[in-house]
Amino acid sequence: MLKHSSAKDIVVIATHPDDETLGAGGTLLKHKAQGDRIHCIFCTDIFEEEGFTPQTIAKREQEIKAVSAAYNFDSVHRLGLKTTKCDEYPKSMIIAQFSKIFLHISPQILYLPFAYDVHSDHRIIFECAFACTKSFRYPSIEKILMMETLSESEFAPALNIQSFVPNVFVDISEFFKQKCAIMSLYESEVGLSPFPRSLKNIESLAIYRGSTRGADDSSLKDAKICSGGGGISETPLYAEAFMLLKEKC
Repeated sequence: MLKHSSAKDIVVIATHPDDETLGAGGTLLKHKAQGDRIHCIFCTDIFEEEGFTPQTIAKREQEIKAVSAAYNFDSVHRLGLKTTKCDEYPKSMIIAQFSKIFLHISPQILYLPFAYDVHSDHRIIFECAFACTKSFRYPSIEKILMMETLSESEFAPALNIQSFVPNVFVDISEFFKQKCAIMSLYESEVGLSPFPRSLKNIESLAIYRGSTRGADDSSLKDAKICSGGGGISETPLYAEAFMLLKEKC
């Protein structure tokens, strides 16, 4: 695969369609704007034998096609696993699928589901994907991050080792509206607040993560300063949060 020297290959792993947008939508758009190549792996699908109607399946396919076009993914990969039933497959089979894709793409950055998401599919996919990150087998990988996925990560057990505690915050203010527009393409997955996957909740989380990240110094020069020393702006800073697992420096 011929690659531009400065561009990076990014792989985002969506256990279920919409996870890529909930967890890293703005960050993926930012990567794309910087000239990076984005590759998405959709792990699960829905099937008639699992009780889904042909109409529902067709609608989901349309949603995935529309979302892939909106991001302008450089490649899309489908593992074809049954949704909510990843535990029915041998892990060795799933690992082999990830391995083949990683070796073909040679990615520099991976976005994975959080290891302790409440959904068993997410935990299995994390384990299988992370098995394909050993540096002596996949030397191209420079950075591995876990995503925060609304309706999954916040329901992880309230134990120190299993809680999502982010240490990387990406400013997505420029891309937040586009992220929400893409999320809205998943009509079957978006609901009204207090449903976790609502646009209101997505915005609330992005504002909260933005406040944790903080503004850049240049953006505070013309802002009013409050007594605590922080800048006050009428425009919120939106951010996505990640947990960094590995970084080559």
